[in-house]
Amino acid sequence: MNVERVQVTPAAEAVIARLRVANGPLLFHQSGGCCDGSAPMCYPRNEFRVGAQDVFLGWIADTPFYIGAAQFEYWQHTQLIIDVVPGRGSGFSLEAPEGVRFLTRSRVFTDEEAAALKRAGPPERGDVAPAEAS
Repeated sequence: MNVERVQVTPAAEAVIARLRVANGPLLFHQSGGCCDGSAPMCYPRNEFRVGAQDVFLGWIADTPFYIGAAQFEYWQHTQLIIDVVPGRGSGFSLEAPEGVRFLTRSRVFTDEEAAALKRAGPPERGDVAPAEAS
């Protein structure tokens, strides 16, 4: 059983596609920092430095998605679902001028999914995503 730790809604995928055309390859990071709470942030891939403690959750819309270690500890039992809603995004995230903001929704993994994730072992930390999605 292949369990995805992060998924994307079709609406968010469409925004990501527009941002990629305008900005090139992208990267998502969800931190839990003081300024933007735990909002997922979208950056040009070459303008964000992934830290050794950042956890690689997977790919959404051909874009690597990382989460800070402290946030991962809190959210590890849930699948993150990246969506987009009308409103003002963070001034640091690329969607801000679009009049929308990315939003993380979640659902708790089923017992079967949790067991599969446990067998697979913990996700990688640091900048481990390959250059392009496979």
